[in-house]
Order: sequence, then C-alpha cells, then structure tokens
Amino acid sequence: MPDVPGPHGPNGPTGTGTGTDTSVTVDLGGLTNKPSTSVTVIIALTLLSLLPAILLTCTSFTKILVVLGLTRNALGLQQTPPNQVLAGLALFLSLFIMSPVLSSINEAGVQPYLHGTKTSAQAYQDGVKPLKGFMLEHTNKDELTLLTSVAKRDLPKNKDDVSMATLVPAFVLSELKQAFIIGFIVFIPFLVIDIVVSGALMALGMMMMPPVMVSLPFKLLLFVLVDGWGLVIRSVVASYGTG
Repeated sequence: MPDVPGPHGPNGPTGTGTGTDTSVTVDLGGLTNKPSTSVTVIIALTLLSLLPAILLTCTSFTKILVVLGLTRNALGLQQTPPNQVLAGLALFLSLFIMSPVLSSINEAGVQPYLHGTKTSAQAYQDGVKPLKGFMLEHTNKDELTLLTSVAKRDLPKNKDDVSMATLVPAFVLSELKQAFIIGFIVFIPFLVIDIVVSGALMALGMMMMPPVMVSLPFKLLLFVLVDGWGLVIRSVVASYGTG
C-alpha cells in the first residue's frame, strides 16, 4: 500500500509516518502585564468614592467656592445665586485650572498602568507627582511648618519630601487663607455703600427704613457696571497662574 502524503511531506511531519500533524504553536507575544477588567473596575469605583474628598482637599474647588460664597454675602443676597449654581461654576472653573495637572497625571500614571508598562505602585508614584507639585506651588511655608510642628515631626529640607498627609491639610489652609483675603477685598466697596446709605437715611430721619433694602439696588448696579463676576473669576484664576 503506497504512503499517503502528510501535511508537511510525503511521510507526514517527520517524513517517516503516515499520521496527521498534532503540533501546537503558542504565541506568547500577546501576553502583557495589563490589569484585568475586574481590577480596573475596582480601582475606578474606589476613586469615584474618594472623588468628593479629593475634589475638596486637593484641587482649587474649595477656594473658588468660598470666594463665590463671600461675594454673594457681600452683595447682601442670601440664596441668589443658589448653592447649586455656585458649586457648578466652581467645579468647571476647577476643571479649567486643573486641566494641565490632570493631563500630566493621565500621561505619567494612568495610561502606562492601563497598558501594562508600569505596576500599580510605580503608576501611583509617577501619577501623584504632578498633583503634589501643584499643591506645593500653592501652599505657604507657614502652613507646612504649622502642620509639621503639630505632628511633632522635623521639617524636611526639601519641599518635595513633604508627605501627602502633611501637604493636604497645609494646602487646604493656604487655600482658605487666600479665599478670605480675596473675600475681604470684595467686601470693602459694598461696605462703603452700606455706610453711605445708612448715613443718608439717618440724616433724612428715616431710621425705621432698613438700610439693606436701600443699599441692595445700588450694590447690584455697581456690581453689574464693573462686571463683578468677571473680575472675581479673573482674580481667582490668575492666582493660580492661569489665564
């Protein structure tokens, strides 16, 4: 009986038999260190749960919201604009200010981790550097010294060596301090209007007339004429070296 040609020759794979080819080729080129989908979902859910705390303590959101709230109080308005409007405006202004930092975090930490070129520890170390640099740039040395002394630690010789546990509260204190300074400057012209209106009412003998009712239209008129919201937003954004 003649030989039956195999798939790789007249006598099969080895040229000596009549069987079929049972060799298996395994391609290892597609294997990477990419995190699994379940791990990625867990990390995403964790970040979403921590997002409000990160937004309030590690970004410009708190400072902007406090300045907008003080501006509303200086005008003598209690609920106009509503808190939701101020929070939404502060959120999008924060995204505008923090966009270079977020892009650096994505390029240095997030994308390399998702592509498997960095481990989770390496991605965290490299990704947190842009955020830490932003916070150090806008944190006063006095606040860092205060938090370090309260924790009974030695002040690092290099600011880059400050831990996040010390940097975060120091950054928040610096942001609140700057927000109150801007709020004080905003209050001054409206306080002058209140004093002038109150003196005029006293001179006219209209002591029973609440000065707030008379001064409020003048405050709103002055605020609109000088483009008050634009000035406030421009000053806040300029304090971060943006715009």
